[in-house]
Amino acid sequence: MYSLQMHSILIADDDEEMRELLKFKLQGGYEVTAVSDGEECWRYLVANSNDLPDLMILDVMMPGLNGYRVLDRMQDDERFDEVAVIMLTSRGKEDDIVRALESGATDYMTKPFSANELIARIKRVLE
Repeated sequence: MYSLQMHSILIADDDEEMRELLKFKLQGGYEVTAVSDGEECWRYLVANSNDLPDLMILDVMMPGLNGYRVLDRMQDDERFDEVAVIMLTSRGKEDDIVRALESGATDYMTKPFSANELIARIKRVLE
């Protein structure tokens, strides 16, 4: 008998309440790791390049390394080609959405958001 491995999700958001909410909504169905900014996100990806998350939920507006810069770095490094990215941010202008999608984001959602919609989008991406 074998067990199915859970999909893993990395959350990168500088808002602690948002990280905790996302972890609460996703734990149980996914292995969830959360980091507090883009620099920590990048360090996590590099350090875990042999065991990458299946999906990242990435905020755009974070101090230091923002979500767009994390995406750009991922695009420049083929190790991260298989990591799906859902941008979850308060930035909802068309230019922001196009920039994220052109930089490799798999999907884009704006805050405030529906947890049920986010979970449905995650399932669509991972399954």
